[in-house]
Amino acid sequence: MQYRRLGNSNLEVSALCLGTMTFGEQNSEAEAFAQLDRAVAAGVNFIDTAEMYPVPPRAETYGQTETMIGNWLAARGQRERVILATKVAGPGDWLPYLRGGANRLDRPNIEAALEASLRRLQTDYVDLYQLHWPDRETNFFGRLGYTPPAQDHSVPLAETLGVLADLVQAGKVRHIGLSNETPWGTMHALALAARDGLPRVQSIQNPYSLLNRTFEIGLAEIALREQCGLLAYSPLGFGVLSGKYLDGARPAGARLTRYQRFDRYSNPQAEQATAAYVEIARRHALDPAQMALAFVTSRHFVTANIIGATSLAQLEQNLASSELVLSAEVLAEIEAVHQTQPNPSP
Repeated sequence: MQYRRLGNSNLEVSALCLGTMTFGEQNSEAEAFAQLDRAVAAGVNFIDTAEMYPVPPRAETYGQTETMIGNWLAARGQRERVILATKVAGPGDWLPYLRGGANRLDRPNIEAALEASLRRLQTDYVDLYQLHWPDRETNFFGRLGYTPPAQDHSVPLAETLGVLADLVQAGKVRHIGLSNETPWGTMHALALAARDGLPRVQSIQNPYSLLNRTFEIGLAEIALREQCGLLAYSPLGFGVLSGKYLDGARPAGARLTRYQRFDRYSNPQAEQATAAYVEIARRHALDPAQMALAFVTSRHFVTANIIGATSLAQLEQNLASSELVLSAEVLAEIEAVHQTQPNPSP
């Protein structure tokens, strides 16, 4: 397992990070424990979660993922061995059960969210506390074009960072990060930190895969020059890049079979690109999922590749991708497909 520095901090995180959003929805606590045990045994020291997990978010399951991780940490005594990342949810009327449906990235909400996360995780601190999505209206979660709001009532990022500064000072948070963020938001956060002595963001957790390389356009240079690397989520496009959904297949129990609302990876352009990537992998005797994961992990601006699984077999396959080095020929063929079908599923 490779290890990489988280931003300009002193933390060294594994190049593969265990994503946990299935814990409590598709995975039981026993299955979550098994995944956590196996990942740590393979050298993974980085675990990512969020207050709103599992996904799809529901009032009935809210916080269960963190609770399962907290139970595992208590049972295994592993807290000092892992780098633990979680997120505070941004605003949204689609989470009416979250702090009375009036959630914002302001002091009352962030402090309440962190205290609840710490209780569920059974820890006194988190290593990386991330803003799950911006408070302002902007283009994220698959939206490419930016439409300015008629009126901007968002919590200023300087105010949000000021709250996080107090939590860092109190020892409850070691480092902070962004998620689903734009180039402007990232640079604004970095500028505010430099100007006002606020905590510096150490990472950006955004989607990145063979089907969505939009991070390369505006954020890759920022990630490298500003030491604020990518924590890549959805590196398999919800499993699409494994090839299991090709030709309209919907395997029983698979995520996109169960939760069609998340399917933004099955449009005709994405299916055409996926088929081409799967064909490259098979022609070179590679597993398609491992090839897709190895591509993400190999990018210079990626700090960690967030893998997720619903079974130990899937997890084993994903972990094995850390040993795969793609040849120049494979990379050239991947680039050729990207040129003909760029970012079909942003």
